[in-house]
Amino acid sequence: MPRAVLALLMLVALPLWAAAPKDLTWSEMIPPDAAPEVPNMTPLHDLSQMGDALAAESAPAARQDMPNAPVVNTLDGQNIRLPGYIVPLEVSEAGRTTEFLLVPYFGACIHVPPPPSNQIVHVKSEVGVKLDELYQPYWIEGALQVKASSSELADAGYQMEADKIYAYELPE
Repeated sequence: MPRAVLALLMLVALPLWAAAPKDLTWSEMIPPDAAPEVPNMTPLHDLSQMGDALAAESAPAARQDMPNAPVVNTLDGQNIRLPGYIVPLEVSEAGRTTEFLLVPYFGACIHVPPPPSNQIVHVKSEVGVKLDELYQPYWIEGALQVKASSSELADAGYQMEADKIYAYELPE
Protein backbone atom coordinates (compact mmCIF):
# COMPACT_ATOMS: atom_id res chain seq x y z
CA MET A 1 0.00 0.00 0.00
CA PRO A 2 2.73 2.59 0.81
CA ARG A 3 4.31 1.98 -2.62
CA ALA A 4 1.02 2.72 -4.34
CA VAL A 5 0.71 6.00 -2.43
CA LEU A 6 4.32 6.90 -3.27
CA ALA A 7 3.75 6.08 -6.95
CA LEU A 8 0.60 8.20 -6.97
CA LEU A 9 2.43 11.13 -5.36
CA MET A 10 5.20 10.84 -7.97
CA LEU A 11 2.66 10.90 -10.80
CA VAL A 12 1.03 14.03 -9.38
CA ALA A 13 4.22 15.87 -8.33
CA LEU A 14 6.34 15.19 -11.42
CA PRO A 15 4.18 17.23 -13.84
CA LEU A 16 4.06 20.09 -11.32
CA TRP A 17 7.84 20.10 -10.98
CA ALA A 18 8.34 19.79 -14.75
CA ALA A 19 6.02 22.75 -15.34
CA ALA A 20 8.19 25.19 -13.34
CA PRO A 21 9.10 28.12 -15.62
CA LYS A 22 12.67 28.70 -16.75
CA ASP A 23 14.12 32.03 -15.65
CA LEU A 24 14.97 33.94 -18.82
CA THR A 25 17.22 36.98 -19.12
CA TRP A 26 16.79 39.71 -21.71
CA SER A 27 20.19 38.93 -23.23
CA GLU A 28 19.05 35.35 -23.92
CA MET A 29 16.38 36.79 -26.23
CA ILE A 30 19.04 38.07 -28.64
CA PRO A 31 20.66 35.49 -30.95
CA PRO A 32 24.37 35.06 -30.11
CA ASP A 33 25.35 35.81 -33.72
CA ALA A 34 23.18 38.97 -34.02
CA ALA A 35 24.87 42.22 -35.01
CA PRO A 36 25.27 44.59 -32.05
CA GLU A 37 22.66 47.30 -31.66
CA VAL A 38 23.78 50.72 -32.84
CA PRO A 39 22.09 53.38 -30.71
CA ASN A 40 20.17 56.23 -32.29
CA MET A 41 22.24 59.37 -31.86
CA THR A 42 19.44 61.88 -32.46
CA PRO A 43 18.41 63.99 -29.44
CA LEU A 44 15.65 62.49 -27.30
CA HIS A 45 13.95 65.83 -26.67
CA ASP A 46 13.93 69.22 -28.36
CA LEU A 47 15.51 71.40 -25.66
CA SER A 48 14.06 74.54 -27.25
CA GLN A 49 10.67 73.32 -25.98
CA MET A 50 11.81 73.07 -22.33
CA GLY A 51 9.54 75.93 -21.24
CA ASP A 52 6.46 74.22 -22.64
CA ALA A 53 6.12 70.91 -20.78
CA LEU A 54 2.76 70.20 -22.41
CA ALA A 55 4.31 70.37 -25.89
CA ALA A 56 7.08 67.98 -24.84
CA GLU A 57 4.57 65.43 -23.55
CA SER A 58 2.40 65.65 -26.66
CA ALA A 59 5.34 65.16 -29.02
CA PRO A 60 5.28 62.04 -31.19
CA ALA A 61 6.76 58.88 -29.66
CA ALA A 62 10.46 58.30 -30.29
CA ARG A 63 11.22 56.08 -33.27
CA GLN A 64 12.26 52.48 -32.59
CA ASP A 65 15.77 51.81 -33.91
CA MET A 66 15.42 48.08 -34.60
CA PRO A 67 11.75 47.14 -35.20
CA ASN A 68 12.74 43.84 -36.88
CA ALA A 69 15.59 42.69 -34.64
CA PRO A 70 16.44 38.96 -34.88
CA VAL A 71 14.80 36.65 -32.34
CA VAL A 72 15.74 33.30 -30.78
CA ASN A 73 13.40 30.77 -32.43
CA THR A 74 14.23 27.99 -29.93
CA LEU A 75 12.41 29.99 -27.23
CA ASP A 76 9.06 29.41 -28.97
CA GLY A 77 6.65 27.58 -26.68
CA GLN A 78 8.97 27.58 -23.65
CA ASN A 79 7.41 28.16 -20.24
CA ILE A 80 9.45 31.09 -18.92
CA ARG A 81 9.65 33.69 -16.16
CA LEU A 82 10.95 37.10 -17.23
CA PRO A 83 11.41 40.28 -15.16
CA GLY A 84 10.63 43.69 -16.62
CA TYR A 85 8.62 46.86 -16.65
CA ILE A 86 5.09 47.28 -17.96
CA VAL A 87 4.08 49.76 -20.66
CA PRO A 88 0.25 49.71 -20.92
CA LEU A 89 -1.54 49.23 -24.24
CA GLU A 90 -5.09 48.43 -23.06
CA VAL A 91 -6.80 49.41 -19.82
CA SER A 92 -9.93 47.78 -18.42
CA GLU A 93 -12.86 49.65 -16.90
CA ALA A 94 -11.50 48.58 -13.50
CA GLY A 95 -8.29 50.57 -14.11
CA ARG A 96 -6.09 47.57 -14.86
CA THR A 97 -3.86 47.10 -17.88
CA THR A 98 -4.70 43.77 -19.46
CA GLU A 99 -2.58 44.18 -22.58
CA PHE A 100 0.91 45.62 -22.32
CA LEU A 101 4.49 45.59 -23.49
CA LEU A 102 7.07 44.08 -21.15
CA VAL A 103 10.39 45.90 -21.50
CA PRO A 104 13.80 45.59 -19.78
CA TYR A 105 14.01 49.12 -18.32
CA PHE A 106 11.69 51.76 -16.88
CA GLY A 107 10.31 54.35 -19.30
CA ALA A 108 11.02 52.37 -22.47
CA CYS A 109 8.60 53.21 -25.30
CA ILE A 110 7.36 56.36 -23.56
CA HIS A 111 10.12 58.95 -22.99
CA VAL A 112 13.03 57.26 -24.75
CA PRO A 113 13.31 55.33 -28.01
CA PRO A 114 11.88 51.81 -27.63
CA PRO A 115 14.37 48.97 -27.35
CA PRO A 116 14.87 46.60 -30.30
CA SER A 117 11.88 44.34 -30.99
CA ASN A 118 13.76 41.32 -29.57
CA GLN A 119 13.76 43.14 -26.23
CA ILE A 120 9.98 43.64 -26.10
CA VAL A 121 7.28 41.08 -25.22
CA HIS A 122 3.63 41.82 -26.07
CA VAL A 123 1.70 40.41 -23.09
CA LYS A 124 -2.01 39.76 -22.59
CA SER A 125 -3.49 38.97 -19.19
CA GLU A 126 -7.02 38.36 -17.95
CA VAL A 127 -6.28 39.84 -14.52
CA GLY A 128 -3.80 42.56 -15.50
CA VAL A 129 -2.02 45.06 -13.28
CA LYS A 130 -3.41 48.20 -11.60
CA LEU A 131 -2.30 51.35 -13.42
CA ASP A 132 -1.05 52.95 -10.21
CA GLU A 133 1.37 50.04 -9.67
CA LEU A 134 3.29 50.30 -12.96
CA TYR A 135 6.35 52.05 -11.53
CA GLN A 136 7.84 48.81 -10.20
CA PRO A 137 9.27 45.80 -12.05
CA TYR A 138 7.30 42.55 -12.32
CA TRP A 139 7.90 38.89 -12.99
CA ILE A 140 5.75 37.61 -15.84
CA GLU A 141 5.26 33.84 -16.25
CA GLY A 142 3.84 31.97 -19.21
CA ALA A 143 4.57 30.29 -22.52
CA LEU A 144 6.67 32.55 -24.74
CA GLN A 145 5.78 32.77 -28.41
CA VAL A 146 8.28 33.86 -31.04
CA LYS A 147 5.73 35.95 -32.88
CA ALA A 148 5.98 39.56 -33.98
CA SER A 149 3.34 42.14 -33.12
CA SER A 150 2.99 45.85 -33.69
CA SER A 151 1.44 48.64 -31.63
CA GLU A 152 1.43 52.43 -31.70
CA LEU A 153 4.34 52.45 -29.26
CA ALA A 154 6.67 49.78 -30.67
CA ASP A 155 7.09 46.49 -32.49
CA ALA A 156 7.61 43.38 -30.35
CA GLY A 157 9.43 40.21 -31.39
CA TYR A 158 7.76 38.01 -28.78
CA GLN A 159 4.28 37.47 -27.34
CA MET A 160 2.92 35.85 -24.18
CA GLU A 161 -0.36 35.07 -22.47
CA ALA A 162 0.55 35.70 -18.81
CA ASP A 163 -0.17 32.84 -16.41
CA LYS A 164 1.18 34.80 -13.42
CA ILE A 165 2.18 38.41 -12.76
CA TYR A 166 3.80 39.41 -9.47
CA ALA A 167 6.13 42.07 -8.11
CA TYR A 168 9.82 41.53 -8.75
CA GLU A 169 11.96 41.21 -5.66
CA LEU A 170 15.70 40.67 -5.55
CA PRO A 171 16.69 37.26 -4.18
CA GLU A 172 18.07 37.33 -0.67
